[in-house]
Amino acid sequence: MRDLMGMMKQAKQLQEKMQEMQEEIAATEVDGSSGGGLVAAVVDGKGGLKRLKIDPSLMKEEEVEILEDLIVAAVGDARGKADQMMQEKMAEMTSGLPLPPGMKLPF
Repeated sequence: MRDLMGMMKQAKQLQEKMQEMQEEIAATEVDGSSGGGLVAAVVDGKGGLKRLKIDPSLMKEEEVEILEDLIVAAVGDARGKADQMMQEKMAEMTSGLPLPPGMKLPF
């Protein structure tokens, strides 16, 4: 019975840590860029776009498609970095837990 109580306590602690980590990740801002820094994007830890900066030299009507592609690439770069950061934090948190191979948290 003590083992069950211990496991329940550990589960509650893990749940609290997960909540704290999710709040920390959501508050984190991650930078991404494309075009050698001509377009820069900032996303939050959940991948939501917070800011976008475009170099004025790209503001030409004939280069709209290039600008669109650079925006997509900059946002993708920032979101990829945010995802990587989240995976690293998750790995830190779950290290030492006896999870089956391939099982990831949160479920």
